[in-house]
Amino acid sequence: MEVLVAKSGGFCRGVKKAVDTAFSVDPENTYIFGEIIHNKEVVDAITKRGIVTAESLSEVPDGATLIIRSHGAGKAVYDECAARGIKVVDCTCEFVRRTQKIVKEQHEAGNAIVIVGERTHPEVVGLNGWCENSACIFSSEEDDFSVLPEKKCCVVAQTTYSREKFEKIIKIIKDRRGKTVEVFQTICYTTIGRQNEAEKLARQCDAMLVIGGLNSSNTGKLYEICKKYCKHVFRMRNSDDLDYAALKGFGKVGIVTGASTPDAQTQEVLLKMEMETEAKATMEQDVANIDNPAPAAEQPAASVDNQATMEEVVANMDSQPKFKKGQLITATISVADDAGIAVLLPNTKKEVLLDKDEVDCEVYNKEDYASKVGEEIELMVMSVNPVKLSQKMIKKVKEEEAMIADIEEGKEFSIVCTGYNKGGLTGELGSYTVFVPAREIRSGYVKELEKYVGKKLRLRKIEIKRDRRVPEIIASQRVIIEEEKAAREAAKAAKEAEFFANIHVGDIVEGKVERVTGFGAFVSVNGFDCLAHISDLSWTGVKAVTDVLEIGKKYQFKVLKVDEENKKVSIGYKQLQPQPWDLAAEKYAEGDVIHGKVVRIVPFGAFVEVEKGIDGLVHVSQISHEYLENPTTALSIGEEIDAKILRLDCAEKKMNLSIKALEPKPENVGSRRAPRGEGEEGKVRTRRAGKDRPEDEYTEWNEDGVGGASIAEMLKNS
Repeated sequence: MEVLVAKSGGFCRGVKKAVDTAFSVDPENTYIFGEIIHNKEVVDAITKRGIVTAESLSEVPDGATLIIRSHGAGKAVYDECAARGIKVVDCTCEFVRRTQKIVKEQHEAGNAIVIVGERTHPEVVGLNGWCENSACIFSSEEDDFSVLPEKKCCVVAQTTYSREKFEKIIKIIKDRRGKTVEVFQTICYTTIGRQNEAEKLARQCDAMLVIGGLNSSNTGKLYEICKKYCKHVFRMRNSDDLDYAALKGFGKVGIVTGASTPDAQTQEVLLKMEMETEAKATMEQDVANIDNPAPAAEQPAASVDNQATMEEVVANMDSQPKFKKGQLITATISVADDAGIAVLLPNTKKEVLLDKDEVDCEVYNKEDYASKVGEEIELMVMSVNPVKLSQKMIKKVKEEEAMIADIEEGKEFSIVCTGYNKGGLTGELGSYTVFVPAREIRSGYVKELEKYVGKKLRLRKIEIKRDRRVPEIIASQRVIIEEEKAAREAAKAAKEAEFFANIHVGDIVEGKVERVTGFGAFVSVNGFDCLAHISDLSWTGVKAVTDVLEIGKKYQFKVLKVDEENKKVSIGYKQLQPQPWDLAAEKYAEGDVIHGKVVRIVPFGAFVEVEKGIDGLVHVSQISHEYLENPTTALSIGEEIDAKILRLDCAEKKMNLSIKALEPKPENVGSRRAPRGEGEEGKVRTRRAGKDRPEDEYTEWNEDGVGGASIAEMLKNS
């Protein structure tokens, strides 16, 4: 008889974590929410430790410890535990937790939840608890699909469900709802691998043994698959259910085991088969010896093939097929020496050396481990032919698992791009490869992918593909860039709204000069750019902004205009500075002599710049003791002169000056020709306003040349 054993049998990762926890946690006042796994022997062993299996939370007292099995539980369970002070030890399988997250997020988004699985299975009950028990649950193609809601549907699967059945049910749902259906492939890749291997073995074997709890869902799925491709399938809990007589007529027998089946139970079945084979071979040999005695050396030939085949199967169970690269095992320390630690592999009698370089310690000392002989130690399988183990790698792997779990939850991670292909960028993260599609590098089209090689990428996962030889993370940098851009724009909008809500025309604000242009300065006021136009920097005018303001310095400004719609604010600097005329009274007085420059000449006189912003008028009659028809005959623009202040009116911004007052009066001044308009008394002379001479520019002058009322005022008074 040839026996073929599926390589991927025994506890899956999630079940192992739950069982290990149940055997290591303090049993006092500890409960498990439902059977830890669907395996009576394991459940009985845990019960013997004093841990109680509770079918509902009403059986768990306040303040107790509650283990959540790998099937998970609904949100209400966690909420009640928190309210009652029950400490939760969560052993939910990572694949189940991922499905719970999908259900929760899709339900909160307003989508209908559809679960494909066994309605009463604890995992399905728990999943339904993350959408307020509103899910539509389908377990067969014969179910009533008319209950599907009209809105968008999110479909998930029980992690241990049959992939073939899942695909058939999905087709029915899509036929009814079309594009309004979003399907999430949540069947565990371990489950898919077991089912594929079961199908492969069933196709090539004469009989199949399916080992596992009779109430185990995933074991039941394996049994159904085997029945489909093999006529003779036997389902059993353990070696007690083995009927060897029913198998002896088959040439090739395959063995598959469920995720709730300990390796020890599978090994017990194989050992029992070996014993039955040996007994059969011995009996046949005895009969042969009676019927046809032969020399002792020739007697063993009767059943060599069967015996050798069974020995090979058992030997394989004790060596390579027992383990997989990367698998965590618990071994027993048997001896420690200078080379390392010899450990006894689980469920075998085989010893393997754990090299001292693979021991998780700063400095290896055999004495530290010699005293621990008989104790268990957790190790990782680094290779299987021959078996090599490591303790150091466990820490690294667990750190990677924690990192991947965070990435699965949406946490940002970074890698250095090491290559590219036609579709995008590539890199590595621990034992995972990372692929960033070209469209996910940044917003917009990226043409030159090679420029990213060697650069750091900030990423968030799109999908994690574990069901391949080298697991892969498909990730996006674009989503991070766009999120940050949106956050910046939102923050800017909020800041602008706050700014405009608190700024008004007339406010005095402090601002920092950030940059200057030919037409003004851009000033940061509470983080917002305001414009101080060059015309609002000085009362006397400037040629360059830097003549008044210095980049990087802070100044006080006055708000002149606020345009919230166009996001513009105008501010002024000169409005907070005194005007030249405001200080004139402190600097000048009537009778003072000033030195100035002629800046403008008009028919009735010349304007002299006393200082920037202050001009004085020298009336034509105050230029010279001699009569002048036109001021240009005596003065020119740009000429510097001295003059006496005859009249100063700061409120009206007027200063009357006289040049002739500083010169001696000629003796023959009386014989000068009388100007037009001079009266007989010789005291008043006026000129009419002409076309180009506005009335208010001409004033009454007495014989001393001091201006009085304007002609318009004189006419009004008369």
